Amino acid sequence: MIVRWESEHDYVLVHIHQDMFGDWIFSRAWGQIGTQFGGLKHRLADDHDQALMWLGDEATIQSSRGLRKVLEVDAESAEGQAAVHQLSLLDAL
Repeated sequence: MIVRWESEHDYVLVHIHQDMFGDWIFSRAWGQIGTQFGGLKHRLADDHDQALMWLGDEATIQSSRGLRKVLEVDAESAEGQAAVHQLSLLDAL
C-alpha cells in the first residue's frame, strides 16, 4: 500500500510492504516538492496491523498539518510502481 499527502510545498509518502523475510516495513518519505530537501525512514512493524495503525496515526498528523491525501494505491499498480521507484531514488541518496 502506498499513500501520499501533499500541501502546496510539501509531501509525505508512506509505503507499507513485506520484505523478503516476511517482515512488515513502514517506509516514510517526506520533503519539499520540486527540491531534494527531505528524508526517508524505514520502521519494522511487529505485524501488518501495527503498520496500519502507524498509517492511521500518520493520516491524523498530516491532516492536522494541512496536508491532503492525493494518492492511495496498491504498490503493484502502475501508480504504485512509480511511487516505489521514487522511494528507491531517495534511498540511494
